[in-house]
Amino acid sequence: MSDIIRLLPDHVANQIAAGEVVQRPASVVKELLENSVDAGAARITLVVKDAGRALIQVTDDGRGMSPADARLSFERHATSKIRQADDLSAIVTKGFRGEALASIAAIAQVELRTREHDQELGTRVLIEGSRVKVQEPVAGPAGSTIAVRSLFFNTPARRQFLKSDAVELKHVLDEFHRVALAHPEIAFRLVSNDQEEFNLLPGNERQRIVGLFGCKYDERLVPVEESTEIIAVSGFVGKPEFAKRSRGEQYFFVNRRFIRSSYLEHAIRKAYNELVARENFPSWFLFIDLDPAQIDINIHPTKTEIKFRDDRVVYAIVHAAVRRALGRFNIVPSLDFEPEPVMIAALSGGDRAVPQWRPSDLGAFTAPPRPSPEGWQKLFDMGMATPVDEELPTVQPTVMPSRNLEEHEGERPLFQMHRTYIVSQLRSGVLVIDQQRAHERILYERNLKLLEQGAGPSQAELFPRHVELNATDHALIAGMLGELRCMGLDLELFGGRTVQVNGMPAEVADEDPARLIEQLLEQVKSDGSALRNQRHQALARGMAHSTAIRPGRTLGDAEMRDLVDRLFACEMPMRTPGGKPVLITYTLDELNERFER
Repeated sequence: MSDIIRLLPDHVANQIAAGEVVQRPASVVKELLENSVDAGAARITLVVKDAGRALIQVTDDGRGMSPADARLSFERHATSKIRQADDLSAIVTKGFRGEALASIAAIAQVELRTREHDQELGTRVLIEGSRVKVQEPVAGPAGSTIAVRSLFFNTPARRQFLKSDAVELKHVLDEFHRVALAHPEIAFRLVSNDQEEFNLLPGNERQRIVGLFGCKYDERLVPVEESTEIIAVSGFVGKPEFAKRSRGEQYFFVNRRFIRSSYLEHAIRKAYNELVARENFPSWFLFIDLDPAQIDINIHPTKTEIKFRDDRVVYAIVHAAVRRALGRFNIVPSLDFEPEPVMIAALSGGDRAVPQWRPSDLGAFTAPPRPSPEGWQKLFDMGMATPVDEELPTVQPTVMPSRNLEEHEGERPLFQMHRTYIVSQLRSGVLVIDQQRAHERILYERNLKLLEQGAGPSQAELFPRHVELNATDHALIAGMLGELRCMGLDLELFGGRTVQVNGMPAEVADEDPARLIEQLLEQVKSDGSALRNQRHQALARGMAHSTAIRPGRTLGDAEMRDLVDRLFACEMPMRTPGGKPVLITYTLDELNERFER
């Protein structure tokens, strides 16, 4: 029997190994930026084209490399960071494995230009698919410029798995944020498709956060400062009222290295107990400094996972530091003690606030035909016959059942309770509808139809308004402009990171477009769907959640009737798009039992 085991050629082995280090363009951005930081750069510029597919270029003014080092840097396990195994316990640099450049060069066309500060000439190295094509002297500025072109050119299967440019650019921005946040003393610049996205000057941590995420973050931050003999914790956490429904602004840095840690995240969430709803996520930008010997970062090639020698002590100190910071700034839950009637009659007559939305808004676009009275009669007769978890039979609403429950003539009375719930009688009990969730279900089904049709009406703005976004949100919204227009939100890119609002959905025509866009983006980011049908559902759900009426809105009699009418014309009136109950019922038997009849 002949031997069958063979050593793979170096370029094939490099392509296989590259899969651990380079998953997408953002992986290349991370490695190159960290190399520039390790080189002692004071200014770093990142240029990307087509979200990194066509070009990723990083230029720095670091120490540069000699001709021999420039060539050797592309060999696997070639590094200047460590010399022996014991050095792993004292690592303070970003890289140390010596794998990044070798992995990148295995799956891309790479050009390196570098010059040491005390040399007149530098070196140019051109390498493609792990094979060196050119190495020659070249004139140029001190420091290094490395350009990565045609990523995955020799592994087309990997290239096909990349997402849209908007998604890939979002990942690139995420990596840029992490490195820039960790080093506010370094100037960073980012250019995407010839448009400058960031130009960050050296400063402190607070200035860097504001520079990346916008001026509004200046008032949202609570400083954290705690120092012990074991570790030092510094940075900022967000005020509870600015917590969001999606992740994205949670950053841990250990010795200025970005890490992920569900363990430390639990410590933060515990510090926010009773301040933030469980489904929301506060922001944090925390920097933990401790002896490198107390951590192990040699766990994964991406180096974002670490182990603490005494994780329980770190957990306790981080939790206490955040809790103390929140307490120091008197951030406590606010309680609303404003007296309010238990039930506000929604019948005609009496003083009532002028509603800010119109019943016609609910069905202005795809209003269903008005069916026969049997639909409401079935609902009225059904009562608790059908559990909330089950779907009702096809129930088509129309005129309300009577106030006289015996004769079923006229209209049944509706009441609004706490400006949040709509209450009505059933033959066998009481029906309670959450007005926000009902409206959300109505809008969700309408939005889905508009997305399927590929077009929808919008209420034009008399004077277009402008909304400034951060780079991540701008990249995300740029990829769904057409779908947003279908649902009545007419946006266009205006320049920089600004979008121009030309039209709004009719039901929120008077709302602040910045608030609407922010809520919509949070909903879409928390969903994270990628497939087209799932994406449409996510957008329809996000728009419905962002534009639905909120608790605290007083509704008139006609408005409540129209809302209930449209709800029971929906395909699934019992649940919100997220699966929460829209209505509940109480039977007479339950009421009698409570009253001990």
